[in-house]
Amino acid sequence: MKGYNTPALKRDLANYLSGYVDGEGCFSVSFSKRPKLLVGWEVKPSFCVGQNYDRREVLDLMHECLGCGHIRRDWGDRTLKYEVRKLDDLIKKVIPHFARFPLKSAKQKDFLQFAEICGKIQKLEHRKKSTLRTIMKNAYSMNGSGKRKRSLNTLLDSLEMKI
Repeated sequence: MKGYNTPALKRDLANYLSGYVDGEGCFSVSFSKRPKLLVGWEVKPSFCVGQNYDRREVLDLMHECLGCGHIRRDWGDRTLKYEVRKLDDLIKKVIPHFARFPLKSAKQKDFLQFAEICGKIQKLEHRKKSTLRTIMKNAYSMNGSGKRKRSLNTLLDSLEMKI
C-alpha cells in the first residue's frame, strides 16, 4: 500500500479501517429462494461499507488493503458501497483482518456470528436443514436495524415444507 510501508503505519491503517467499519460497515447474510437446491435456499454472506461519493478514497483504501471485493453505486441511497461477497475472500481476507483488528462496538457480536456462518458454509453445512435453520436464526439476530424482505418465520416454515 502506497505510503504505508512500515509495520507501525500498516497497523495504524488496519486499526483505522476497523474503526471505520465499526461506524459505516455491515456484516450480513441474506437468503434467496432456490427451489432446485436441496434445501430450497441459497445462503449469501456479504461484507459491505457505504460512503458518500466525496469520501470514496476511504473505500478505495479498504479495497486496496483487503485486496478483494469491488466498489459499486447504490442507487437506493445514492452512495458508493465497497462490497465483498466471494466466500473465499471473506474467509481468507476479510475475516482474518477483523479477527486481528477487532471492532470495538456491539457490531463485534455480528462479526463473530458472521464468521461462524461463513465457516459453516465453507464446510457445506448449510446444505443440512438443521444447520441451515441455525444459520437463519443467527443471521436474523444480526443487524437489528436492518431490513429483511421475508420474516424469519417465513423462511423457517418454507424450510419445513421442503422435502
